[in-house]
Amino acid sequence: MISIEECLELLTTRHSVRHYIDREISLADLRTIASAGTYAPSAMNRQTWQFTVTRNESLIAELAEAISVVLGREGYDMYRPKALIVTSNLRDNHNGPEDNACALQNMFLAAHALGIGTVWINQLKGICDDERIRPILDRMQIPADHVVCGICALGYVAGHPRITVKNQDVIRFIDGDGV
Repeated sequence: MISIEECLELLTTRHSVRHYIDREISLADLRTIASAGTYAPSAMNRQTWQFTVTRNESLIAELAEAISVVLGREGYDMYRPKALIVTSNLRDNHNGPEDNACALQNMFLAAHALGIGTVWINQLKGICDDERIRPILDRMQIPADHVVCGICALGYVAGHPRITVKNQDVIRFIDGDGV
């Protein structure tokens, strides 16, 4: 069991990383990270998600290019990660996006603990059935009855991630005295 201090250190030092060095992530580390996602809560413990992992640079580039074209974002490259974990869920599971969000957070924290940077790629959630995107997802063996809920892009950090100040004013405590 880790201490609350270690837990908070992991939570407060994880930041989105958008610049990666040219270093491959080991399959063992990717298995560990993806496995962390399976420990996330899911509504009614249905676990209807799938986590598709790839280190195939040409496939990642092809997917990024298709996203770029569909969204009209010339040059979009998903920050050129060294690996992706594409999270998908049954299209008719209305809790799928929330389940996958919890899984992604577990993956981000596990990657951070291993010294690997991550960023959430959200562009596919509304376009995964586009005629330019779905064939790529089919080749990635993402089931046709699944929608993509999010992508964990991974790589070893180049430089220093941009650190943002977290807004603590969003926290409210209300007890029996109204304070």
